[in-house]
Amino acid sequence: MKITVFNPKSEFSPENQRRLSALGTVVYTEKREELSTEELEEKARGAVILAIDPDNLGGFEKAQERVTKLAEMLPNLKGVALSTTAYGWIDTKYFKDRGIPVANVPGYSRESVAEHTAALLLCLAKKILISDRRTQKGQYRLELGFELKGKTLGIIGLGSIGSRVAEIAKCFGMRVIAYNPSPRSLSYVEMKTLDEVFTESDAITLHTRDSEGVRGLINNQAIGKMKDGVIIVNTVDRSLVNEHDMAEALKSGKVSGYAYEAEDLEHTPLASIENAVGIKGFGWYTKEALENLFNIWVDNIEGVVKGKLQNIVNN
Repeated sequence: MKITVFNPKSEFSPENQRRLSALGTVVYTEKREELSTEELEEKARGAVILAIDPDNLGGFEKAQERVTKLAEMLPNLKGVALSTTAYGWIDTKYFKDRGIPVANVPGYSRESVAEHTAALLLCLAKKILISDRRTQKGQYRLELGFELKGKTLGIIGLGSIGSRVAEIAKCFGMRVIAYNPSPRSLSYVEMKTLDEVFTESDAITLHTRDSEGVRGLINNQAIGKMKDGVIIVNTVDRSLVNEHDMAEALKSGKVSGYAYEAEDLEHTPLASIENAVGIKGFGWYTKEALENLFNIWVDNIEGVVKGKLQNIVNN
């Protein structure tokens, strides 16, 4: 049985390398960079399982079409194991129609991203990054911040990461309220409607799934319901926020700080606004999260081979 892993062998622990080699013939890529069509096809030819990281496919934008084309040349393909939690970059319907399970890697970075979110909350409340930016330019001046203790944190999306952010916020001494699309109950969180989260929060963090239904969730109408000087952290996807509306709110002071992650930090109306903190997405990039990721990834591959499927996203 041939297993093609679109990821360098060196990134797998010796134990995970051993587990994979026990399943069959394993072919790895030598680098993380985008491969040509010819290189992809050469690696995949004859594979029964594809283990896919989007880097070798040229990123999320190119991956869907290229993965489907690889699958079309593999009549004996039994499973696809993704290295990511997100799976919108794969044509799951195509694989479902072929009866091929697709597995993702859920929850591997829960603690890392939750801590990252808490760090961004502190940076916005204490104006840490704004002060650092000014200091680097020789323009330092005192900037009035505020304490998180006693303030209300509104969490939108109380899943794995959102619930952990709630726990951390309680340690700060915050009141925690939350909205979740489906019913949830946590003893340390007050469940609210979305409008109540908008109106009652001093700080808001976004942890809902990126989908058509929530794109543009934070817009002029939503911002108008918020307290003056609210801070907002978005570690999900920039599409959840209308950036033109957010830019105006930041300039007016209605929103005192907004932290977000994106690959393109230049072509956005937020680019030149000092209290918009845009960073590349790296909250998941910790030693512990990566260990979790590779362990779950290998578990998924092993599950396909042994008929013990888990984390399947296209049932």
